[in-house]
Amino acid sequence: MRILITGGAGFVGSHLSDRLLGDGHEVIAVDNFFTGSKRNIAHLVDHPHFELIRHDVTFPLYIEVDAIYNLASPASPIHYQRDPVQTTKTNVVGAINMLGLAKRLGVPIFQASTSEVYGDPEVHPQPESYWGKVNPIGPRACYDEAKRVAETLFFDYQRQHDLEIRVARIFNTYGPRMAADDGRVVSNFIVQALRGEPLTIYGDGSQTRSFCYVDDLVSGFIALMNNEAGESGPVNLGNPGEFTMLELASLVLDMTGSKSKLEHLALPQDDPKQRQPDISLAKSVLGWEPTVALKDGLARTIEYFDAQIKNGGN
Repeated sequence: MRILITGGAGFVGSHLSDRLLGDGHEVIAVDNFFTGSKRNIAHLVDHPHFELIRHDVTFPLYIEVDAIYNLASPASPIHYQRDPVQTTKTNVVGAINMLGLAKRLGVPIFQASTSEVYGDPEVHPQPESYWGKVNPIGPRACYDEAKRVAETLFFDYQRQHDLEIRVARIFNTYGPRMAADDGRVVSNFIVQALRGEPLTIYGDGSQTRSFCYVDDLVSGFIALMNNEAGESGPVNLGNPGEFTMLELASLVLDMTGSKSKLEHLALPQDDPKQRQPDISLAKSVLGWEPTVALKDGLARTIEYFDAQIKNGGN
């Protein structure tokens, strides 16, 4: 198949490109490099079945493909709050443009949604049936609400145009090729520990997250896209193992051998106190669940950042 990946030079998009090429497909990666990096896909540039297009999805794209994975969006608070209007446009207008392309071509389209649609949840763990608790005018709304609107658009295109859609709600994901400056907790802790800097913990560190290794997530994407049951979603994709920020910090310090101290900062507005996926649907319909333990995934991620730092990268 000839497969389009928007956000193809991003952290997750580059790993998805690797997997699809390995499965024998042609991949066209589209990215405007707002947060994506050519370094992520440098090893693919000479691949005979890989093509890179510099393009912003807020503008229409005319291309012939057999399937679309729509991943284009900044995904960390630091990045998506840098230009909140553009973040909203990327997720809403970008979704409209990609849905229009899928409708014209008559091809299936996958939407990389997010656990942020649940906001600061009052239900724990979060099942797909939970509608969420999101502040529509807060500093995170440019991402949270835009992703919610994108889901609305996908299901309206399904109902109105009989479009074949797939919607995945992604929980915290980590692994090699994360940006060192993205402000996400795994990359923050690892880079700070390797540099001997204080590990910054927001609030008292009791808030929880569930961490899914990127290879597991990509397997979930492909299982959802190709599922024979016709499951459209939304489907939670994440690792239900739940850890406090203090537990994660302690593990990173232990694995890096760092002597860094902990530094507590004020909790950002609307920061979720709990985040844990209910993956019952993914297990039953897709036969999918994560297989990489946190310690194993962290070891690979630490190795990646250690090499980046030693080579003078960030």
